[in-house]
Amino acid sequence: MIHTRPLFEIRLQVLEIVDLGDTPLGRRRIASVAGGTFEGERLRGEVLASAAGDWLLQRADGTTALDVRLTLRTDDGALVYMAYRGLRHGPPEVMARLAAGETVDPNSYYFRVAPTFETSSQKYGWLNRILAVGIGRREKTGPIYAVHEIL
Repeated sequence: MIHTRPLFEIRLQVLEIVDLGDTPLGRRRIASVAGGTFEGERLRGEVLASAAGDWLLQRADGTTALDVRLTLRTDDGALVYMAYRGLRHGPPEVMARLAAGETVDPNSYYFRVAPTFETSSQKYGWLNRILAVGIGRREKTGPIYAVHEIL
């Protein structure tokens, strides 16, 4: 049995998505993350827009594979690098509504991520030694994840 502990909720603002089109690996899109916030019991702060992005790959099976890299700044000034891979998929009609920016019940599609962290902060050094999982939902302005530490 896997046990988890809530880490934080993170909200990302996606400003622009550049569509590279169909590549040999699938349809490649690159999203500029324009910032965001994160808040939990043990840490909170902002996502730095100058050091964040999402490399998306729409696979032939309809699954979107995510490769995200973010820089977080805690409310007390520590910097944390957060990277995650993830998958998002669902019934074609649900995914079409999501792509059109409609509000869609997050239980109607699969959206999971596996974050890791890196920091030089003594206070938040424990992040260097954990794995996490996140459950996402896509809103018009960007994704929101409930991130949990795996105990």
